Amino acid sequence: MYNNMKKLFLLGAIAALFFVSCEKEDNNTRPYSNGTMTLNCVKPAYLSAGDTVALISPSYYTPMENVEATADLLRSWGLVPVIGPNVGKVEDGKYAGTVAERVSDILWAFDNPNIKAIICNRGGYGTIQLIGQIPLSKLSASPKWFVGFSDICTLHGLLNRAGVMSVHGTMSSFLARGGSDTTSTMMRDLLLGQIPRYHLPAHAQNITGTASGVLVGGNLCTFTPNLGSQADAMMGRDLILFVEEVGESMHNIDRQMRILQMNGVLDRCKGIVLGEFADCGSEFTYENVEEMIRRIVEPYGIPMLCGLPAGHGDVNLPLVMGAPVTIDVRADGATLSFDIDGEQHDVNTTDVVAKAKPAAYRMRLAGKTM
Repeated sequence: MYNNMKKLFLLGAIAALFFVSCEKEDNNTRPYSNGTMTLNCVKPAYLSAGDTVALISPSYYTPMENVEATADLLRSWGLVPVIGPNVGKVEDGKYAGTVAERVSDILWAFDNPNIKAIICNRGGYGTIQLIGQIPLSKLSASPKWFVGFSDICTLHGLLNRAGVMSVHGTMSSFLARGGSDTTSTMMRDLLLGQIPRYHLPAHAQNITGTASGVLVGGNLCTFTPNLGSQADAMMGRDLILFVEEVGESMHNIDRQMRILQMNGVLDRCKGIVLGEFADCGSEFTYENVEEMIRRIVEPYGIPMLCGLPAGHGDVNLPLVMGAPVTIDVRADGATLSFDIDGEQHDVNTTDVVAKAKPAAYRMRLAGKTM
């Protein structure tokens, strides 16, 4: 009898350990794993007048005057801003507080049911330090719009892995300038339910074709180091990969793309979208960064859309990460559409760039990098 009881106890202990292990694995791999499933993210509710929006700093420090100016802008939009408890702190001369403080503000914003959206104050560096500190179950339990770009792409990866869409868009460091520009107003309108359908001119490095999939990616040197981690949103299949960069050499961009290639990411892509490559190097004789990437992508037989004004340029059009999208790349131009509910409207990116940056518009027509 003693031996039977001992066996039952051991079986029970093993079962309990298996359950805990599975629960932990589920929290870190949802909603897919090992490239066998398509990422399926829920769309947070669109905002309405009077909704509360949090301002937090997950990366580098932002001057409080920028944060306060953004809060004033949100009020002018009919929204109610709240500032994270640790915003304004400085750690090691650059970070917006310690890792624990920055994580605390993220969890504070997601735990507060009154907060309907979160806008990051700036990027810089530091979100890679937060990987493993934020339970994905916290993010999925209370889906809400999360806005940012650059270093914030790590957090887009976390959210998309948790099964929640997010917005690759402008932050307080830009919104504080006044908020009347197209970059700012389109981000606002997207949060309110107006979904852009982007129409782009022809680009010399485009690869024609049509593809549908889930939009992932962002800043290349931010998301590539996260491969295999809790923040890796590129483990599934049927991806539309968005890539942009700023201030990087061509050889480092090539290196990051080769890392994606070696890890099987390009094998899982249905299409590629290239945004801005602002102030990037030209140490090789490629016409531009887009040509260099096209040579890597061509053997995969998938379409590639170039010249989307999103990233670190003067125009940073918003994108819904984790959303199902369709790209249609033709000889005479291209279209990027988000296959989600909302008030769809057409945006001619040629007009947007021509208004904001005439010189860049002329370069874009020539198929050159801005």
